[in-house]
Amino acid sequence: MTLGRVIGTVVATRKEDRLHGFKLQIVEAIGLDLAPTGSFVVAVDAVGAGPGEIVLTSAGSSARLTAVTTDKPVDAVIVGIVDAVETEGEIRYAKSAPARG
Repeated sequence: MTLGRVIGTVVATRKEDRLHGFKLQIVEAIGLDLAPTGSFVVAVDAVGAGPGEIVLTSAGSSARLTAVTTDKPVDAVIVGIVDAVETEGEIRYAKSAPARG
């Protein structure tokens, strides 16, 4: 799995039949410092991620092992929305708590 940030969406009205109904997100790979690495993937969103969210992606044959992507022509899938990243006791990322009103 890799860490990434959702930076956009791909819309393709004409696509392989088994891809209909999937949301396609552009995910830019990030390092532990949350800085972009310069690479990106177009991934099927299996978890409902939104713009700007830090996500976990799976690629290759593993991308076809989720409940929604089994036997689909998929090479990358968003499998999680990250709540926090911690290394060596240091919190590197913590998702903001929702605003209370």
